[in-house]
Amino acid sequence: MKKLGVVITDGVGFRNFILSDFIKESKVAFDKVVIFSCLPKSVYESQNLNCEIVELDVFQEKFPTWFFRKAKEVTHLQLHAKGNFGIQDNLRVTRSKANNPQGIATRFLHKFSNKVHSEKWILRYNKWQQLTFKSNPITLKYKDLLKEYNVDMLFFTHQRPPYIAPFILAAEELKIKTTAFIFSWDNLASKGRMAGNFDYYLVWSDLMKQELLHFYQSIKPNQIEIVGTPQFEPYILDRYGMSKENFLKRFNLDSNLPTMLFSCGDVSTSKNDPLYIETIAKVIQNNKIIKKVNLLVRTSPAEEPTRFAALAEKYPFIKWNYPDWKQARSNHQESWSQRIPSEEDVTDLKSVLMFTDVSVNMLSTMSLDNMLFDKPVINTVFGNANNGLYDDQRFLNYAHIQKVVESRAVTIAKNELELLSAINQCLETPDYKFKEQKALLDLQIGKPLENTSKRISEALRNWLN
Repeated sequence: MKKLGVVITDGVGFRNFILSDFIKESKVAFDKVVIFSCLPKSVYESQNLNCEIVELDVFQEKFPTWFFRKAKEVTHLQLHAKGNFGIQDNLRVTRSKANNPQGIATRFLHKFSNKVHSEKWILRYNKWQQLTFKSNPITLKYKDLLKEYNVDMLFFTHQRPPYIAPFILAAEELKIKTTAFIFSWDNLASKGRMAGNFDYYLVWSDLMKQELLHFYQSIKPNQIEIVGTPQFEPYILDRYGMSKENFLKRFNLDSNLPTMLFSCGDVSTSKNDPLYIETIAKVIQNNKIIKKVNLLVRTSPAEEPTRFAALAEKYPFIKWNYPDWKQARSNHQESWSQRIPSEEDVTDLKSVLMFTDVSVNMLSTMSLDNMLFDKPVINTVFGNANNGLYDDQRFLNYAHIQKVVESRAVTIAKNELELLSAINQCLETPDYKFKEQKALLDLQIGKPLENTSKRISEALRNWLN
């Protein structure tokens, strides 16, 4: 018998691997599937998965663990900063002026890693980090669980959350093979280090494979499999979605008008979203667009939509899609990770993508979602280092966004006039970037959406042969 352990780390992992066909396909490829959940067990009650679900105790970092994790991440950024603006920017963001122990330690790590940075040092910090929780009661409990369920492969659905590090160590000590799925298109090209080392890696595309080999020099090509991503698989599953009639009724939209979609990021990286929504609302209000339109705004599932309350009151013609993601618990070091999507929200999202006509967002991965439905995309970046707005134009220099810009698959709008011009062009000739969009999707998502879950489960099973 071959047993697979699946580690669901957060709400997005729940959406990608529980609300897709992944568990169904894994039960075909493996004799038994066990879900090890960093979310409360109760969130699975409505899913009828027919497999064992084990709720993991929450691991809370203490200072020594934090110190070596931070050393690992800052050193990784220092090692790869040259010629990579996104990593340089994240390195800048990690600096601290605080006079508490973490602030003082961060300044020391920046100075030391500026002079001493190599893959060997990063691996050394990882070992020292593991020593800090090797005898932690939670680590020992994780080992007991892995012995009890006797899995052959432990599959981590996200490679970065710091709270999975003790589970990685437990698997290492028991010589259980581990695989990580690279969670998002920007994780390798601009983010810090993974939570630990894995035996195998699943990536979206050949582009992501090359990034992984570049940023993690100890990984070999035969440890990597290109599988696409289950992030988009629900879009081809018949159980999600609604009719256009029901979509229009659900969001109270005028059936005679095209619909513009503005999809928000969270406040940490998309601070100008209220400005963009109001700019669009004003050009609609002042009849500057070539035709009348509906405006639908989908807020970020990573936050409550309170920062948009004033806009909703000021412009009552704006329609809102507040993602149905419930906070499962708050006593967690990354509380946003505990926001859980409903199946109804996946249906809402798929329908929004199917039936809206023009998409606007601030350089979000939602650009890819919209392209999958052949919709024209505008990326708004009004802020720069000189105009007093939050500087979102700097993201244009990030490696993964540079590829979007170079592809010419989206229209970049740096001010109101450019945004208005782009909206009018998208409404007049919606397919004018169709060829470029297809090329970008092929680059970023290396496999068809069909059979994504099957490819992932079979790749995991093949590594056990």
